[in-house]
Amino acid sequence: MAQDYMFRRALREVGPGSEGVRGLSGSCPGCSPLELRVERTGSRCRENPPLPPVPGAQPFPILTQPSPVPDASACPCRGLRRYHDSWHLPILTRPQMLPASPVYFNSTEKHNEEKVTSVFTPVTAEIISLDTENIDDILNNADVALVNFYADWCRFSQMLHPIFEEASNVIKEEYPNANQVVFARVDCDQHSDIAQRYRISKYPTLKLFRNGMMMKREYRGQRSVKALADYIRQQKSDPIQELHDLAEITTPDRSKRNIIGYFEQKDSENYRVFERVANILHDDCAFLAAFGVVSKPERYSGDNIVYKPPGHSAPDMVYLGSMTNFDGTYNWIQDKCVPLVREITFENGEELTEEGLPFLILFHMKEDTESLEIFQNEVARQLISEKGTINFLHADCDKFRHPLLHIQKTPADCPVIAIDSFRHMYVFGDFRDVLIPGKLKQFVFDLHSGKLHREFHHGPDPTDTAPGEEVQDVASSPPESSFQKLAPSEYRYTLLRDRDEL
Repeated sequence: MAQDYMFRRALREVGPGSEGVRGLSGSCPGCSPLELRVERTGSRCRENPPLPPVPGAQPFPILTQPSPVPDASACPCRGLRRYHDSWHLPILTRPQMLPASPVYFNSTEKHNEEKVTSVFTPVTAEIISLDTENIDDILNNADVALVNFYADWCRFSQMLHPIFEEASNVIKEEYPNANQVVFARVDCDQHSDIAQRYRISKYPTLKLFRNGMMMKREYRGQRSVKALADYIRQQKSDPIQELHDLAEITTPDRSKRNIIGYFEQKDSENYRVFERVANILHDDCAFLAAFGVVSKPERYSGDNIVYKPPGHSAPDMVYLGSMTNFDGTYNWIQDKCVPLVREITFENGEELTEEGLPFLILFHMKEDTESLEIFQNEVARQLISEKGTINFLHADCDKFRHPLLHIQKTPADCPVIAIDSFRHMYVFGDFRDVLIPGKLKQFVFDLHSGKLHREFHHGPDPTDTAPGEEVQDVASSPPESSFQKLAPSEYRYTLLRDRDEL
């Protein structure tokens, strides 16, 4: 028996190449999201066999890309053809294209008749366009702002636009207040001064701001509505774990860097500064806080902040500065949360390579903490003045076997120290030589002076040969950079260094 039913589907999270949805399917990167209510009269439910095809219609194809409608010229993306059952059913895709009266899609048989009874357009959140006049005011007044730095000619930027807009719509429903979350964009062709200010080197670039302060880590995750919305939800979650018993302090994860604040009350300037710092550095440290009676045993000299480093042997450190001074508190906690020697992983490799500094890397087995501690101590002792010219890193030998092969090493040879200049890789001598005063520092200086590169191609410098010894030009080819492959990909970004602009 024929049944009537209502079919309603919100066309959300659409993007180029997305799979079609049942009933009404397809994707349109240039069109606004649209929700249709379709009423079928005298037809069968989907669980029953499909309706017979319209005479002369094409069979239902397997879609990997949207199929355009030739005559839908009003749509900026040249329209879509959406499919229903086994026959083609073109659906108008923008609200302004729909006639005021009901639309009928007729076939030669009456039971195939369908009509669009109503149209529902989701509430659209405005994407704020930033320029030199409004950028500081808007970002400074936003709790969280996600800014899309784009160029109209960049195909990746074009693909991101509808996803970014729909993610804004989703988040706006959850955080309706104007300054809770702001989605904004900067046309970098029109505002090159802003692009230079924030060192934009690729399109699109998604940067996060908190109360006007740009976060060091930009968004590098999946470009989908769900992923963007989840990212913002994570940024809006409370970064501080409240302690209800001081016994909990004895059981924190000591593999992490823990920052613990002890406060008389939550509604205080001291805690507000602590909370602001936690919002910025929560990816680098675990933040905990205790209040009132719970925190009293630790507040013998007033509110205070304690740093508990990883491991069980290192002593705790107490912040002695003013807790109402944001800059002082932030700098102290950042120094504790962001170590001088950072671990490189496949997750943060793109971020680290984009900093543009050569890598001084210790390859070590994960359980070999002794070699790591020696390396950390010698870097702090010999190379602290080089912090802004080279990145000090350590890497798991098992995970980074491929770079080791580039320098003719295996995990069995670890620990190994090497430099990756993003052109070539250079190997330090025996690991034990790192304990020789000045040896590691000279290795880095030889990189900056070009000596490492010259010696790899032409043998030792004449100044390094004994008197009377014949100087030979020993041609060699140093291994190519391995970590350069972790840099931003041309299959995901338009890289400005490859264009005439730079």
